[in-house]
Parts: sequence; C-alpha cells; structure tokens
Amino acid sequence: MTIYSFLDDYSEGCHPEILAALSETNLSQQTAYGNDEYSMEARRLIAHECGRPEVPVYFVGGGTLANLIICSAVLRSHEAVISAASGHMVMRETGAIEATGHKIITMPSADGKLTPADVDAAVAANGQFPHMARPRLVYVSNATEFGTVYTRDEMVALRDVCRTHDLLLLVDGARLGVALASDRAGGLTLADLSALADVFWIGGTKAGTLFGEAIVLPNESLADDFDFHIKQRGALLAKGRALGLQFKTLFTDGLFERASNEANGAAGALAAGVTAAGFELAAKTESNQVFALLPNPVIEALQEQFAFYVWEPRPGDQSVIRLVTSWATDPGQVERFAIALAKLAR
Repeated sequence: MTIYSFLDDYSEGCHPEILAALSETNLSQQTAYGNDEYSMEARRLIAHECGRPEVPVYFVGGGTLANLIICSAVLRSHEAVISAASGHMVMRETGAIEATGHKIITMPSADGKLTPADVDAAVAANGQFPHMARPRLVYVSNATEFGTVYTRDEMVALRDVCRTHDLLLLVDGARLGVALASDRAGGLTLADLSALADVFWIGGTKAGTLFGEAIVLPNESLADDFDFHIKQRGALLAKGRALGLQFKTLFTDGLFERASNEANGAAGALAAGVTAAGFELAAKTESNQVFALLPNPVIEALQEQFAFYVWEPRPGDQSVIRLVTSWATDPGQVERFAIALAKLAR
C-alpha cells in the first residue's frame, strides 16, 4: 500500500493553475532579474490587496532567505530580534539569523505566539547598553509553528507595543494564507497587515507555488537599498519571471484564498476524524496543522499507511503527532486516515 504523506504542505509540485501558466508562457521572452511583465503585474496585484498601490514588493526563493535578508537589511550590527522560543527563525533556520551577526532574544510561549507582555519583558531584560544588544525587531510568524493564528486585535496590540518601544514588527508569512483564511483570524487581511507591520512576507511555497515568497515593506523607509541586500545574499534570480508569474497567478481569480481554504478545510476534517475516533487534540486546530495525542502503538500502526511527524513524546506511552494539509490534500486520504484511526481505537 502506498504511504500517503501528511508531513508538510509542499510535498507536491505546484497548483495546476500555476503549472498551466508556466507552460503557456514558457517561450515568452522577458527581461531578467524581476523586471519582467509578470513580476510587475504580480507586484501590482499584491499592492492592490494590501491597499497600498506603491508599497514595495520583492520576490525571493524561500522563507529562510526572506528572514535573513530582512534582518540584514533593517538591523544595525548591535541590534537584536525578539522572538518566541519556538519561532521558525530560532528553531528551523540553522542559525541563519545569527550568522548575519544578530542576536535573537527568545521568550517562552505555550502556543507559539508572542504577546505585548512578552515584548515588554524582553525589552526590560535587555536594556543595559552598550553591554547588551539593543532589541529592535519583533518577529512573529502567522500561522505559528503550532498552527495557531493571530487575531486582528492581537496584531494591533503587538503594533502598539512596538511603537511604545520604537521597535519594528516583522511577520513571517510562510503560512500566511491559511492564517488569513482561518476562522480565528478575526477578519485580519493583507490590508490590515500593511497598516500594522513594518515588513511582512507572503508565503507562496506553502500556498501553491513551486517556490517563492513575496516580501512586502509597508514601512517604505526600509526599502532603501533593499535590492542590494537581495543581490548580495544570492537571492536575485536571473529568471525572476518564474517568481513573478507564480505570484501573478496566485493573486488572480482568488487562487491564494481558494488554496488556503482548501488546506484549512482538509485540516478541519482530519481534526474531526481524530475526535470522532475518541482521541484528543493536543491543540485546537486553527489552520492547516493538526496536533493529535495518540497512544504510541496506534501511531506505529498508522505509520504503515501514512507519513507524519511524531512531534513530542508524552507520559503514558503516548505522543503528539503533527498532520499538515494543503491545497493538494486528497479528501479520500483524509477519510482513509479517519477510518484507519477509528479501527485502531476499537
């Protein structure tokens, strides 16, 4: 039996609409380095969604590139980042930010989210200048590593505390599509983020593109020489058209929203299957990541049919597993998982 993967939201290639666009335009000659007509139109479409016609938009190949380029560009050598201890740039980027010469101040968080109180505490604990790196940038990811989602009110509160302490706010949007599509988001939109964050990026890789992320700089003062940092970090693609065309397609006919809704819907169905079988969710499912608490023998049996991460061991011969869905998740496989789990519960 073929093992079906719930490991991540980028196991497949790209959304069929994007693949069709790449094929249809393959022989069109375009200007290099992101100066092509597709990239220009993609920037226009994103800026429109942000409610800021002139907002600077830059395309890079991946999320780690986006984070390290942003930190390199906006921070001076003695300035630091505040992040939840579970933040992606802390745990999953191989010290990329530290390699740029910047300290990350980590704060504990049970749900992966930073609060204004966390920011206050980080600033208070790191104020012995010039003996400590100065906090300057607050980093949050939406959705978080735990699949949790920031509401609009929570983002407003973070913006306010950043203003109080003269801090910049960066939103890592690797899974921004599913966060905005979540019922938990409280109506948060790209236009809201453009008014609240100094810089954020829109994840394409996990939303249906082959690769690519779009960096948006609502704080336009940060855009000075930003393209130099992109080039210096090896992120300026000669065939930038490939990035531009994918984002043009992603923001045409609502594909970004449609793909994100499909991912969240599949996660909701998986979560329902877990509880229907009589097992607990380790966290409420707010986006496209499902965390289920299962006995280890059940996990081992499921692994004969499905691939997923065993996220965290728990007392009593049980563990938390993580299941991730995407625009490409097969509803039939979601149903098969639920049936298999129900049989193992007997």
